[in-house]
Amino acid sequence: MLRHHWERHYAVIALLWAAAFVIPDILVFGARGAAEQIIAVALDEYLPFVVLVGAFYVVTGGIRITGTLRGTPEANTLMLAAGTAIASVIGTPGAALLVLRPLLRANRHRRNATHVFVFFIFLVANIGGSLSPLGGPPLLLGFLKGVPFFWPTVHLALPTATLACGLLATFYGLERTILWRRERGSGGEIVAEVQKLGIEGGINVLLLVAAVGAILLSALWHSAVSFDVMGTPWSIVAIAVNALLLGLAVLSLILTGRATRQGNAFGWTPMIEVAVLFAAIFVTLIPVAAMMAAGPAGPAAPLFARLVVDGIPNVPLFYRLTGLLSGFLDNAPTYLVFFGLAGGDAARLTGPLAPALAAISAGACYFGGLSYIGNAPNFMVKSIVEHYGMRMPSFFGYIGWAVLCLLPWLLLVEAVFFR
Repeated sequence: MLRHHWERHYAVIALLWAAAFVIPDILVFGARGAAEQIIAVALDEYLPFVVLVGAFYVVTGGIRITGTLRGTPEANTLMLAAGTAIASVIGTPGAALLVLRPLLRANRHRRNATHVFVFFIFLVANIGGSLSPLGGPPLLLGFLKGVPFFWPTVHLALPTATLACGLLATFYGLERTILWRRERGSGGEIVAEVQKLGIEGGINVLLLVAAVGAILLSALWHSAVSFDVMGTPWSIVAIAVNALLLGLAVLSLILTGRATRQGNAFGWTPMIEVAVLFAAIFVTLIPVAAMMAAGPAGPAAPLFARLVVDGIPNVPLFYRLTGLLSGFLDNAPTYLVFFGLAGGDAARLTGPLAPALAAISAGACYFGGLSYIGNAPNFMVKSIVEHYGMRMPSFFGYIGWAVLCLLPWLLLVEAVFFR
């Protein structure tokens, strides 16, 4: 009942959620001051987020991988591994949305495949994007700050491989020894044959490559031209990249046959739900982001003082704090805050202070799977899975899965690589 209540009234709930911040903000800063803060977060964070996710949603929705795999432990593990491997090449949103639909079809007859998509969020939507600036916004921001393009590939390869292999082994163990046997024992229908795989909507593969190129363009194109919008400079680069991504989405809609999208069960409901929910989330995180941006001079001064002691970074604390905040806030600004607290000098952070930057980068990329709001694709995956008629955990139920299955591996990675 609560699930259907959310589906009918999520827009009103999101509005009330945002109002809980907006009304006190107006009382403190006045209507104009509150409007300036909201416009700043809309132009700098929300609009790029929703345009990027929306473009990938539309373009990947036009790529239909035909045929069917059996949703066996082996096939599911291989699909999770493949999605994880390509996430640093086409980004976590692109990889998640591209691999999700074949995975859904492979498991559509199972009585309970919730765990498959929980691990999918851990691996494909988060951890897989940790090896290049194309993987996700935190590393792209690092690239903009002067971190070499392949620096994350070199310095995060071993911890990422350890984490990914550990989670894949955990998933396969759960599938093979418990959940698959329970499925077969309960009479769940499993697709009996493998149908030959193929692809429809091939033009969207080119559009997907172009979308990845647009992300790279945003990092390589520098221009001082901007437009002032109530005190917020709106860069011509941001405007052009957003327009390019929207254009690619429109082209995808025009060039893709209706039957291909129907075969993917493409619909606008998941994208609308994500756009509405994250509008409220970005608004309500304004005061939290301000506290973080204040750094050692702000309300969290005692905590920040422990990050760097006598010029020496506390590497485990950088990993934990960046990670935990990235799990419930936007990981891009969190990365920037800790990048600054570690000194903000890319030359030193990629040289003598490399362990600190590796910890910050890993925390920002790995911990996004702790909650549905930790990274852009997470809630999108949840919404699409439910749109297909399959179940996903509640917000806190998902966190329970993350604490039991993801957190122990995150702590092991800290003990081995970020001491």
